[in-house]
Amino acid sequence: MHRLVTVCTSSQRHVKHRDVLVKLTKSRREIRTFSTSCVRCNNNEADSSDSSHLSTKPTSRRELPPRSRRPLSPLERISSLLPQDALSPEVMQLREQRHEPDEDPDTQPSVTHSTQEGSGHKASVNEDSPETLQASDAAEEPNAASLHHHEGQVRPTLPGENLLAFGEMLVAEYRKKKRVEFKKMFQLDPGVRLQSSWGTIPHNDIAGQPAGRFLKTNRGVSIFIRRASLEDYVLLMRRGAAISYPKDAATMLMMMDVTEGDCVLESGSGSGAMSLFLSRAVGSKGSVLSVEVREDHHKRAVKNYERWRKSWSVRRGEEWPDNVRFHIADLGSASSLLAGRGFHAVALDMVNPQLVLHNVLPHLHPGAVCAVYLANVTQVIDLLESLRCSSLPLLCEQIMEFPSRDWLVVPALKKDGSYCTRNAPFLGEDLRQEDDTSDEPDKEESSTEEDPDPAFGSVPYIARPHPEQMSHTAFLVKMRKLCV
Repeated sequence: MHRLVTVCTSSQRHVKHRDVLVKLTKSRREIRTFSTSCVRCNNNEADSSDSSHLSTKPTSRRELPPRSRRPLSPLERISSLLPQDALSPEVMQLREQRHEPDEDPDTQPSVTHSTQEGSGHKASVNEDSPETLQASDAAEEPNAASLHHHEGQVRPTLPGENLLAFGEMLVAEYRKKKRVEFKKMFQLDPGVRLQSSWGTIPHNDIAGQPAGRFLKTNRGVSIFIRRASLEDYVLLMRRGAAISYPKDAATMLMMMDVTEGDCVLESGSGSGAMSLFLSRAVGSKGSVLSVEVREDHHKRAVKNYERWRKSWSVRRGEEWPDNVRFHIADLGSASSLLAGRGFHAVALDMVNPQLVLHNVLPHLHPGAVCAVYLANVTQVIDLLESLRCSSLPLLCEQIMEFPSRDWLVVPALKKDGSYCTRNAPFLGEDLRQEDDTSDEPDKEESSTEEDPDPAFGSVPYIARPHPEQMSHTAFLVKMRKLCV
């Protein structure tokens, strides 16, 4: 009997413990229901006593929305603290290489002008988010909607127009607040991406597009894509030595009066900039002899020249004239190289051009021009002093510096972004009475307020020199050979 009582007592204790466990379990479920974890509404259970119809069943890990994992890489953690504009393209490329294995290629956002679909992740809005950048670009790209074409729309091509093809040299630009924030020259190759701090664009999406078009990156930023001109190529190509800037090269061509079919001597190939301009000027009927002392500069000039010729053949479908012959030699002692040759013009880009004049002048046509590219005025003085002391038949006709000044001409805007209006001049009493009797000015003012695009001539403009100007490049000396 005593044992039976003992057993009953123990059973009651077990029941009490079980009730306590049930209460604890219920309380834990209720606490989890109102926690920050994800719960689902249970609309199928009609007899549920909870008015919110919240299911206490925990959601599986697969059903949870994706949560951003804290990056463990020092590169990602440090670069996330810096503004996106301050990151170099190399850093952005390293970050994308780390994320590419984890991303599904089918869910990559489109970089064409079609809308992005099927994205399950929400991007956080910050200063460099696509929404913010697109809003800031609205004022920079007027009529941008008319520039973008849909995928299904076929754009007719003009006679002689070619679409962008692999192998061409292109230029990508991004402008913000009337300034070029990003400018990069690249060769269009299959399977490669255009890297920038504002996102990437696959080269495969650029091929087949017309030139002069805005394409969107994976971050939704519009990048302007166009073909590289010879000026762009010279300024953005790889350099081994300082180049002859296009403004100075064009002036030297006018000084020498180079035309198609001429034979020109160039001393100082450098990176090949002047060689390319001379090659285009003389055409397929002319020739250019380019001499360089340093072997590394010679190799760089040849590479830049051949790379441009290859891009031109893809772009136009015809070969660029192969009319430049590069040589490694010292022009002061290269008499055998110049033997039997005559030149319509000579272009010298050297530190001491006066040391080669005695060897060059016998091969320059009488009355022709020798143009010299000098970086500082001290070199100009040394050249003139050597002409004074020597008996060379040269006449210095002109010493000039060709500065360029960029200007900023934009419509005047108010702080809210609307256009300013011209203020009418003060009118006399007679004219003022005539204006009061007529209703036409009132109609014009009301139409101006309603129309977001004011009439022609009603918006004042602001014109001033651009704050960023090109510094001094060189002095150009024009010397003409005399017939003695």
